[in-house]
Amino acid sequence: MSEKKEPGVWEGFKAFLMRGNVVDLAVAVVIGAAFTNIVNSVVKGVINPLVGAFGTKDLDHYSSCLKSPCEMKNGEVVSGIPIMWGSVLSAVLSFLITAAVVYFLMVLPMAKYLAKVAAKKAEKEGTQEVIEVSELEVLKEIRDALVAQRGSGHREE
Repeated sequence: MSEKKEPGVWEGFKAFLMRGNVVDLAVAVVIGAAFTNIVNSVVKGVINPLVGAFGTKDLDHYSSCLKSPCEMKNGEVVSGIPIMWGSVLSAVLSFLITAAVVYFLMVLPMAKYLAKVAAKKAEKEGTQEVIEVSELEVLKEIRDALVAQRGSGHREE
């Protein structure tokens, strides 16, 4: 009886690192963190003061009181239960700005580039057919690739 030896933890970890996805992910996380700092600075340094110019105070200081009276000293709640909706609005603005920049500066140009490459490839092969891929089809392909990757390391029971 010969038993099939399962790879150890170290071999699995080495295979994971050698896929290349880890390096790409690390680069994306570092760039994303740096980009988030830029967007947060723009929101806090430009947008919040603009809101303060039209309103009565900086966006981060807008709040409502759930249980009166609300008093805050040195950024800490002394009494009451304040709801800091200005901070939430500031975070939402940061997210929307980040999402818009990522979409318009990264996703949209990459989609156009990939469409050009696909058109050139189709032209080289002699077919003038333009392939349009819907978001659903792309998501299905991603799902299938993830299932295939997970299937190689995990058993379904």
